Amino acid sequence: MFQNFLIGLREGLEAALVVGILIAYVRKTGRAHLLPKIWAGVAAAVFVSLGFGAFLTFGPNGLTFEAQEAIGGFLSILAVVFVTWMIFWMAGNSRHLSKELGGKLDVVQHSAWGVVLLAALSVGREGLETALFIWAATQATGAGSLALVGALLGIIIAIGLAWMLMRGVLKLNLSKFFTYSGVFLIFVAAGVLSYGIHDLQEAGILPGLHNLAFDVSHIIEPSSVTATLLKGVFNFSPATTWLEAIAWVLYVGTVLFFFVRSYRVRARAPRAQVAA
Repeated sequence: MFQNFLIGLREGLEAALVVGILIAYVRKTGRAHLLPKIWAGVAAAVFVSLGFGAFLTFGPNGLTFEAQEAIGGFLSILAVVFVTWMIFWMAGNSRHLSKELGGKLDVVQHSAWGVVLLAALSVGREGLETALFIWAATQATGAGSLALVGALLGIIIAIGLAWMLMRGVLKLNLSKFFTYSGVFLIFVAAGVLSYGIHDLQEAGILPGLHNLAFDVSHIIEPSSVTATLLKGVFNFSPATTWLEAIAWVLYVGTVLFFFVRSYRVRARAPRAQVAA
């Protein structure tokens, strides 16, 4: 539940900030007549995201076990790709998001469909990523309805935070927020990747299903509270195959290295500009 809460909070905050920035920009520039078009685009994005989530949930039903595992495995890996891209993109663009969206709106303001499409794509990207990653994380943990409750709670809080930020009621260092939450999501994504690989092993697409790197089931009982918490937050499995373990270590080591390096580069940039 907690990991889906964080996903909903982070992705919801991104989407809510995008909407808030677009609304504030059109009001500030005297183009309030564009507001209905923006809301139309937002509504379209929400509708498509909900439809995509429903398809992921109910679409594979009726397929063979191997087919379900294959689809689940490939979608989990796709979710990891999307969330990894999102982590790096938001960390690097959170400071300049308002300027970027304003520039795009200036380009399409004379086209009604252009404004609708801009709002739909800006919010829809977050919505589709959220639906896919929450579905993958839910499949990995088996949390069911609790996971959806956690995600929904995170989205609701994100909307409230975005509203307070736009109103100036709350001050939040967005760069640090997306950086710290990005580090946590790297570990969550690694767990989803490991789960996706296990699905592909069960589908017979990848080898090594019975070659275990470790099995600590005798220490951490799979049905225990500790195992449930570890699985719910990091998708940890007491019995892990070699392929799952190698993928987890390579993903965390590689992505975390480049993420920390990019953070240090961004942190040095303002100091270099001041020194110049």
